[in-house]
Amino acid sequence: MPKKVTSVSLMLSLLFLLNCGEKMINKKASKDYVTDQLDKLAPVTIAPDLSYLPASERHVIKLLVKASQHIDTIFMDQVYKKNNEILNELKKSPQSNKPYIDLFTIMFGPWNRLENNKPFINDTEKPPGANYYPLDMTKEDFNNWLKEHPEDKEAFESHYTVIRNNNDKLVAVPYSKEYSSQLKSAADLLKQAAEETRDQSLREFLNKRAEAFLSNDYYESNMIWMDLSGDIEVVIGPYEVYEDRLFGYKAAFESFVCVVDHEESKNLHTIGNYLDNMEDNLPIPDKHKNFERGASSPIKVVNEIFTAGDTKAGVQTLAFNLPNDERVREAKGSKKVMLKNVMQAKFEKILTPIASKVLRPEELDNLSFDAYFKHILMHEVSHGLGPGKITLKGKETSVSKELKDHYSIIEECKADVLGIYNVLYLIEEGVLDDELTGTLFSTNLAGMFRSIRFGIEEAHGGANAIQLNYYLEKNAVTIDDDGLFTVNTRNYRRAVRDLAEKTLMIQAEGDYGEAEKFIEEYAVLKPEVKVALSKLTDIPVDIRPVYSIENEL
Repeated sequence: MPKKVTSVSLMLSLLFLLNCGEKMINKKASKDYVTDQLDKLAPVTIAPDLSYLPASERHVIKLLVKASQHIDTIFMDQVYKKNNEILNELKKSPQSNKPYIDLFTIMFGPWNRLENNKPFINDTEKPPGANYYPLDMTKEDFNNWLKEHPEDKEAFESHYTVIRNNNDKLVAVPYSKEYSSQLKSAADLLKQAAEETRDQSLREFLNKRAEAFLSNDYYESNMIWMDLSGDIEVVIGPYEVYEDRLFGYKAAFESFVCVVDHEESKNLHTIGNYLDNMEDNLPIPDKHKNFERGASSPIKVVNEIFTAGDTKAGVQTLAFNLPNDERVREAKGSKKVMLKNVMQAKFEKILTPIASKVLRPEELDNLSFDAYFKHILMHEVSHGLGPGKITLKGKETSVSKELKDHYSIIEECKADVLGIYNVLYLIEEGVLDDELTGTLFSTNLAGMFRSIRFGIEEAHGGANAIQLNYYLEKNAVTIDDDGLFTVNTRNYRRAVRDLAEKTLMIQAEGDYGEAEKFIEEYAVLKPEVKVALSKLTDIPVDIRPVYSIENEL
């Protein structure tokens, strides 16, 4: 925990800074390294057709983008306390520092998210608690405080507070206070957009979300968000907890501004009616199945216009399943949103070239965008399946609170594996086309290499390393003498079921120790996988979106 700063030590520190002219940047990676990292991200123009929308709604979108730019500012602060100081120093020499500024902006800080948060400015390791907690606070400090102050538990474990040290006393500060300036500005823009939109459902959500920014209570606006029904789909607020690697409690701010593809969304509506069937089909005892979550499960296909904050940092999101609030999920379920234009870009520019270098030639005929799309869809659906709230030793708790910092990687692994498991189930039920069977596994295998390249310390990358190593162990995937990978269809089906059961039971039992052991064993890079990854150095790791709408603001 932070030591109390005395007036003497503060004076000495100030004198040191004045005399030595200490700067925020004392070391930078080579410019060649930074340029190479930027080259790993293929620029893609994000410019969906908005011409069919009324002029009023196009203006609403611009207001939402402006509000989202405040989300960028908030998330930059959430990642690291010193981010703005470092960025300002870089901007003192904008021409010579341009590559560093570009990479810093993409990564929202001085750590390369594509290489397990390797620092490219200074040598400081990324704080596991980001800027949600005092920089030197440990898990023991946090837990010991709650032992001595049990009345603080709810506020300290809230998704919507930061923990600060105030005169040697830990306090929970609501997001509404910590980020008050930016949230007030964003709220004003949301209210303006609400006044202008013709979409009643959007108007109601924007007004309630503006209120939530100031009240720190997101429940009602999350409930209303589930019922958006117009042409514009917007997500704006604190959601995912991946950035908090200390406990997995604190939600990062993010934003998506999208336009709905109503025809594609309509085609997927039937899947939402099978949630209870899929829950019932899970390979775990009935006592662990969750039929209490809400039955509403809208599935939307959208085209991305702009993103901000957590979802913009590093690797770009393909789809999302929100909200994460278990109270909302029990009342209404969750909404699955598929970012079709982003998926198409990644499939063409990254997954297909990867497959050509790591899979046996006969597997390449089995790649399909439809299989890629359906797996991502069912991945998002599967986030809403399985244990959520659980009871341990007679006490109600949640999977995320019990698995803590291991929750994200186990949850992503579960959703990935259940994504395949549930596609197979829906094929058997006649809901999805049987032609998917021949392309599903090969496309899934190529996708694992795509995700592992994000770094196995990142939740999605680590989750895919677990799957690949597990499938290799079970001979669901084999490697030939040339180091090329191929699918054993029969074993693949069996391994998918077994791995689904394993991850679901870790969650059902809230077993932190088993989660840790499982991750340590399987979330690793084996030599043969490293060799395969070494063949991919000339293929972009991900896309770098260029949002055309920013030119119109």
